[in-house]
Amino acid sequence: MKHELTRSRIFLSPPHMSGNELKYINRAFESNWIAPLGPNVDEFEKEIASYVGVRGAVAVSSGTAAIHLALSILGVTKGDIVFCSTLTFVASANPILYQDASPVFIDSEPETWNMSPIALEKALVEAKATGQMPKAVIVVNLYGQVAKMDEIISLCNLYNVPIIEDAAESLGSTYKGYASGSFGDFGIFSFNGNKIITTSGGGMLVSDNLAALEKARFLATQAKDPALHYQHSSVGFNYRMSNILAGIGISQLEVLNQRVNSRRSVYERYFKELSDIPGIYLLPELDQTFSNRWLTALCIEEESNIDILDLINMMAEENIEIRPIWKPLHLQPLFHGAKYFSHYKSDSISEKLFNSGVCLPSGSNLTEKEQLRVINCIKKAAKVKCV
Repeated sequence: MKHELTRSRIFLSPPHMSGNELKYINRAFESNWIAPLGPNVDEFEKEIASYVGVRGAVAVSSGTAAIHLALSILGVTKGDIVFCSTLTFVASANPILYQDASPVFIDSEPETWNMSPIALEKALVEAKATGQMPKAVIVVNLYGQVAKMDEIISLCNLYNVPIIEDAAESLGSTYKGYASGSFGDFGIFSFNGNKIITTSGGGMLVSDNLAALEKARFLATQAKDPALHYQHSSVGFNYRMSNILAGIGISQLEVLNQRVNSRRSVYERYFKELSDIPGIYLLPELDQTFSNRWLTALCIEEESNIDILDLINMMAEENIEIRPIWKPLHLQPLFHGAKYFSHYKSDSISEKLFNSGVCLPSGSNLTEKEQLRVINCIKKAAKVKCV
């Protein structure tokens, strides 16, 4: 296997620089705006708000920080409950614990793999009956695919529950012509190193509620009261994005549409080569939606004759990174005992997806030659003819 180990590494979702980042980084150095404020931050916020179609945005240190700020502004506190998609990364739910609140997890549905409106309605009906309504619902757009927002918004409006739209993975995606992140009371984005555009680390809180965003800025800068001396009446956080990182974000945003097109092309090649293999099903794209295809995710079922662990090991031998689908949060030890509402009465969609799902290398800088290496590994595992 020595020759295999010398093959170049294929990463799941590596950063892809535009080549223009240094222009904005140098601007920050030349003006000495190094702190977490400055012209780059202001410009990045305005450009994200314009792209998403909302009134305002606040640049912060991570998507997690953006969720935490949203929960804080909505008044989530000890003893409260917050509904959250279960099939997501732990960062979607950790801020609920930061506020000493309790998460209630909502199953996926088969068409988008996102929050099930059926399961959400069950949870809301029970919450109404018990007299403990959620203070918020955190809806995640998984792997770039927007959730069934019409149904979810209708339910949340009926029960008067605010929505936090976790669009960390879906910048550039749309639902019925509107940008992901624009549907909730708050939307959040992540610019982590593996996202479709990156600032190396960072996030954004967006909303049409400008007063709430002003409060978010206040909380994100240590909640300093307007006084000559340092005075604090509220608990604050050190959550603002630096002017240097915001400069990277401006440059990355300039090529976002190109990155979306590249990732969709990666998905289309996978679909062309793999969708005919029995037992392999790729994450669908809901009608009237447009996915950025941040990651190409697929389910490998028994009829494929592929053992997922064997496939992961085979990929490792080929120096290729693939990952299982997110482990549902209601199965995580951290959330042991948390309440969970499933899509079907005796059938958990999220657990099925976890047991059969993997994410394939999907970078916008993935070459066709590299992608064929990935495809041939899967075809070899399925015992079908390679390309």
